[in-house]
Amino acid sequence: MHGYIGRFAPSPTGPLHLGSLLAALISYLDARKNQGQWLVRIEDIDPPRERAGSASRILKTLETHGLAWDQDVRYQSSCAQRYEEQLATLLSAKLCYYCPCSRKQLADRKGEHLPSCGKFHGEQPKDGAVRFQTKQKPLQWNDVLLGPKTEKLDSDFILKRRDGLYSYQLAVVSDDIDQKITHVIRGMDLLSSTPMQLALYDSLDSAAPEFGHFPLVTNTQGQKLSKQNLAPAVDDTAPIKNLALLGSWLGFEFPNGTNRPEDYLTYYLDQWDRSRFQPNEDYVI
Repeated sequence: MHGYIGRFAPSPTGPLHLGSLLAALISYLDARKNQGQWLVRIEDIDPPRERAGSASRILKTLETHGLAWDQDVRYQSSCAQRYEEQLATLLSAKLCYYCPCSRKQLADRKGEHLPSCGKFHGEQPKDGAVRFQTKQKPLQWNDVLLGPKTEKLDSDFILKRRDGLYSYQLAVVSDDIDQKITHVIRGMDLLSSTPMQLALYDSLDSAAPEFGHFPLVTNTQGQKLSKQNLAPAVDDTAPIKNLALLGSWLGFEFPNGTNRPEDYLTYYLDQWDRSRFQPNEDYVI
């Protein structure tokens, strides 16, 4: 048993915004409240979507706000060999297959794969994407923030794309296993990924971590605060203002007479309680 090991794993597609900084803060507080480690991982496995300099700016933002991590920062771009080895393990066990079917073809055929697809053949042509062979059974877990959850996977999901890039699902499970992550505390936008990841943990004969999903930061139109919706970057020159705003969303009281981010984090840590979350109430700005 390694004790609590949590993580914050942003993609370097741009700087952090207030929603992603809140995610970092929540995962940090939960780890520290449980006397655990808090790791940072840069999920840089999709070069076409990445923006130069984003990774270093993300780390600077965390440092500016007093969010100190344990161990070295991991970059997924350095882990391709392990992903390929685990993919080979799944292929040899016939738990995944090569799929030449495009999204349009699957949509036009109402999810039915082409007759030539590796889904139907023992000998598989090594072209197209690699898809995980989903078992048609409910997946259950006890979400530490939402309570008991049951989901069923209705379609086979991609592990390696047609262009050779590894999927988020394979990479994140591989790294969480390798880093011995015990708790994944993240936003509700990633709730739909949990059953896919649970299926992968089971197929790789690895124990799944505890999962917890918290409400998102949204605008008045109900849209998630995100880079796609042009959310502004966190202002690194105003860490106290930012931490005070995040604390107000979480219902925290603020320390008096200090301008040190570390003092805010210590004060917030004393007030941290998972039960403060209401699953259906997003933080509207």
